[in-house]
This record gives sequence, C-alpha cells and structure tokens, in this order.
Amino acid sequence: MLDLIVRRCRLKGCSQEQDIACEDGKIVEVAPSIEGSAANEIPANGCLVTPPFVDSHFHMDATLTYGRPRVNQSGTLLEGIALWGELKPHLDFDDIKRRARLLCQWAVAKGNLAIRTHVDVCDPELLAVRALLEIREEMRPYLDIQLVAFPQDGYYRYPNAENLLKDALDLGVDVVGGIPHFERTMAEGARSVTALCELAAERGLLVDLHCDETDDPQSRHVETLAFETQRLGMQGRVCGSHLTSMHSMDNYYAGKLMALIHEAQLSTIANPLINITLQGRMETYPKRRGLTRVKEMLEQGINVAFGHDCVMDPWYSFGSHDMLEVAHMGLHVGQMTGVDQVNSVFDAVTVNAARAMQLEGYGLSPGCNADMVILQAADPIEAIRLRANRLFVIRRGNVIASSPEATSLVRLGEREETVGFRNCELPDTKR
Repeated sequence: MLDLIVRRCRLKGCSQEQDIACEDGKIVEVAPSIEGSAANEIPANGCLVTPPFVDSHFHMDATLTYGRPRVNQSGTLLEGIALWGELKPHLDFDDIKRRARLLCQWAVAKGNLAIRTHVDVCDPELLAVRALLEIREEMRPYLDIQLVAFPQDGYYRYPNAENLLKDALDLGVDVVGGIPHFERTMAEGARSVTALCELAAERGLLVDLHCDETDDPQSRHVETLAFETQRLGMQGRVCGSHLTSMHSMDNYYAGKLMALIHEAQLSTIANPLINITLQGRMETYPKRRGLTRVKEMLEQGINVAFGHDCVMDPWYSFGSHDMLEVAHMGLHVGQMTGVDQVNSVFDAVTVNAARAMQLEGYGLSPGCNADMVILQAADPIEAIRLRANRLFVIRRGNVIASSPEATSLVRLGEREETVGFRNCELPDTKR
C-alpha cells in the first residue's frame, strides 16, 4: 500500500488530469489513473497541483518588526536602512526566533516550502545569524531555509564586516551575500563583488548579491558580477538580486548587459512588491517602475525568479508571505498579461526560484520529493488572479497545512447562491 495518492490533479502544461502516488517521502508515479490504494488519498477534484512555492529572496531577521521603533513614513529604502540600524542594538535572541518561527508558519500555510533569507552579519555578536541557524534546523522537517551572509552596512563600509562574514560562514551559513551599491564608492562596490565571489569560489559556496538596488543608471555592479562569475568558473551558482537600476539604463546598455548575464548563467531575482514601492523616489514624473526588466530577461533565456523580500519590517509594512501576491504584482508592473507570460510569472515563484536556489528533489516527476500544493484553481492564470486558496500543503507525503474551500454565500432577494469567483462559474456563452 502506498503512503499517499492525490487523485484527479491538474498539472501545469498537462491537458489530462493526473494522479500522483507517493511513498517514503518521494513521488513514485504520475499517471492518468493509478491503480491501488494508499493510507491517505486526497481528491484534488480537478484543482491545480504545483510544486511548492519558493521565496528566493527574504530577510527573516527583520521580519514582523512593524512599528519598531516606528513605521517607515517615507516608504524609502534609506529610511528602512536607518530604522534597521536603530532597531538592531535592541534585538533579542529569543525575539528573533519567535518572529522567524511565526513567519515560517505563515509561509507553510501559504504553500511556501523553501526560503532563501539574507541575515545581517554587521553585528559583532552575530546574534541574528545564531538565531536563524537554530530556526533553520528546527524547521528542516517542514521547509528548506537557506541563509545568506549579508553585510547590510557594507562589506568594506562597516568595520570588520569582512571577518564577521567569514565567521558567519564558519558557523554554517549557506551562501555569500553582499551589497556593492551601498559601499562608499563605485570602485569599492566593484572591489567587494570581486572579493565576495573569490571567497565563495574558495569555499565552494553559492553567491547572492543585492545588486544595483537604486534608481542610478550608473550603478552597474551586476556587470562586474557577471564578469567575476565567468572568471571564476561559477556559472549557474550566482544570483543578482533586485537589479532595479536597470529600469533607468538606456536600452543599448541594458541589451548588452542582459547578454552578459545570460552568458554567465546568472539567475536574477526581482522583488516586485518591495522594488516598486522603495524605488523611483528621486524624481517626480514620469515615475520609474522600480522593477528590473523581467520580460526582456525572460526573452533572453535568463533564469528570473521573484522574491517577497520583506513582510511587515522596516522597509515594507504589508505582506503575509504569499508568493501569489508577489506574482500578481510582478505581472502587472512588468505588463506581462499574455498567457505564456503569466505562466512564466508563475514559474518565477516556483521552478525558476528553485533553480536559483539549486534545490534538490524539486518538482512533480517520479523521484522528486513528495512536496506539493493543491490550489483552489484550475490553472496558473486563475491561481494568480485569485491568489488562490491553498487547500492542502504536502511535505514529504504528509499534509502539513490545509484550508477549507473559499466561497461566499450571496443572498439577492429570494435567490441564494454560493460563489467562488472561479472561471468555471462563468456563463456558458454557447447556450
């Protein structure tokens, strides 16, 4: 007897409903009609089943600190950094863990079973690093957490950040991070990219740098990142996050830059919610969107992922860690409403993000981990439109979160009807 069979699933890109059989935490068969029984059978009833959502860019050490010490009134990146600087001396080890644990619960409820979180290493005690290392282990049965050693105040700008970052890696942090555009000069920023990439290459680690998170078209550190990736033979192991200066670059240079990114096999990570609210603050009108050139990079064959970045922290006052909300905002600001484009946006919060994080065993094929989400939607387009309810969240073949179907009872005079806002409710125009 199998451990789990999910019946009558709709899968992205598949016209026929499928069953998914799981045993010992792995998917063992995907077929239109699987014979036999299982200890647990879940009827998907024609709903979309997807691999888990993946948040490829987050800051868990700062999450859920809304209002501490005050709310970001200007809504800008720099005020957020200033607020974090005020808050950091008052951080408490147990409080960091409590907030991170609650965020992980929210993530699981939303079907997000992998998070790459940056953690600030500009702290002589490495308090947040130590707290999130414990959370990573505590949450390992339920979701995958990657930690990025992130010198928030600058690798060269903050005293002893170089040694603190190495100390964080020695403690077990997974990925080398940086913020070159926050160094004192462009030259120092470029020098930090080289040093951080060399450190990662020496240790055999992945790289994920905050790059060019500004309105400045001359902030071009991703160019250096692409160069160093190739020089050090790190193709496929490096991510450039944000890249919002690209919205201000002239088209010729942007085209050249995207070719270099593709050649270096860089993954790029945009963060639509935060990018469009923090950026574009230095001009009046016309307003810049504050988002990198997602559509154009996808057309170039670049792996583009989306991250949530922040939930109720010094930078962003909103959010519930819903990656479908991220996708919904991303397709609007990127003007990506074609069918293929919407599907690619769905990929940005699933398979592309998993590729950027180099997650093993991700997917819905036999041999993959039995991790999946059953959505109250028929396809990715409907899922994004509705920010669809997560009916079941499954980890290694076990249900770890569930929700009842989301419907509303409408009474119009004598009529009483249930609505769920689904495509299947639309009037049949053929009648």
